[in-house]
Amino acid sequence: MGLGIIMSIIVGGLAGWIASIVMKADTGLFTNIILGIVGAVVLNVLLGWAGIYAERAWLPQLIVGAAGAALLIGLGRMIRR
Repeated sequence: MGLGIIMSIIVGGLAGWIASIVMKADTGLFTNIILGIVGAVVLNVLLGWAGIYAERAWLPQLIVGAAGAALLIGLGRMIRR
């Protein structure tokens, strides 16, 4: 059981927004949603390889999504330099 499409978009948007505040990135709503969702997917895969699995509830996925989005923002900055 996952979050569902609508809840994934909401949690992804919140996660991206949190990451953009923490990383001091000036991103818009659409970018926040994409960063949050893609960041959650990327970090869940990386954590899965390490044998760590986040619960499929909104709060753990919000935390993983925010951390993953911050990771993506950081990687984007490194690539642009």
